Amino acid sequence: MLLKVGSQAPDFSLTESSGEEISLADFTGKKILLWFFPKASTPG
Repeated sequence: MLLKVGSQAPDFSLTESSGEEISLADFTGKKILLWFFPKASTPG
């Protein structure tokens, strides 16, 4: 799914290296920066 610049990110969850689950909703009301890297050895 491609997002347009300035659009709101959909809520998602992931597991940290400590095993704790973290969700985008955990940061509601805070300013955050999401930075996504392309998969290794792929163009882009």
